[in-house]
Amino acid sequence: MKSEPRPDGLHGDSPATLHSRISSWLRGKIATGEWPPHYRLKPEPELAASLGVSRGTLRRALATLIAEGALVQVRGKGTFVTSTVVEPAIAQKLTSLSEDFADHGRPLATEVIECRLLTPPGPVAALLDSPAGRPILHLVRLRSTDEGPVALLDNYVRTDLAPGLEETDFTQATLFGALATRFGLHIATGRRTFSATLADEAQAALLGVGPGSPLQHLEQVTYLADGSPIEYSDVWIRSDRLRVTSLLTRH
Repeated sequence: MKSEPRPDGLHGDSPATLHSRISSWLRGKIATGEWPPHYRLKPEPELAASLGVSRGTLRRALATLIAEGALVQVRGKGTFVTSTVVEPAIAQKLTSLSEDFADHGRPLATEVIECRLLTPPGPVAALLDSPAGRPILHLVRLRSTDEGPVALLDNYVRTDLAPGLEETDFTQATLFGALATRFGLHIATGRRTFSATLADEAQAALLGVGPGSPLQHLEQVTYLADGSPIEYSDVWIRSDRLRVTSLLTRH
């Protein structure tokens, strides 16, 4: 990675002033595009040395920009410049969209479109290993930010493992959260498949796009620690408002 020239006029007498000046310098790198989205900063010891400051001072400056949402730290991978489009970690770890947005300081509003018990379609029943004749919860939600809708979630959940789940207020509670707090069920593993699709009329109306508009599609099955499948879902995402990014390691 290209080394950074030591900035002129960065140092002052006050430690507070110093870390504030470093924060401003970091913002300038991002604002001018010199550090574009996804740019990885040098490791902290190297960056601190190039700036002629202590690691503690640098960390205070970095923490400021992380809190502002301009930088994000990924354990074991480094510090990265974020994008203007929220980039959830759902391609790297088994988190929910609401958890990812909360981590970015951008809470999501939830509208419940449907929440009722029904007999699952055959393929869903097979994926969930649902007991024959036992209804499951069908939960459809629309997630939005201040900018408008970002994702449409269509979940099927086994209620033999979580009886009464349908009584949950899902405008306030998350699905994973309700399973954990009300029933002591903790999602341990999952399988997620990503693809591109075109919005049908119903999806387009809910997400505020034209029919045939491109969407990201996420298909998911999640499992408890004992290997029991608990939930199947389809998620359709507006990629102009939410981008999925993976940070990969080559072995």
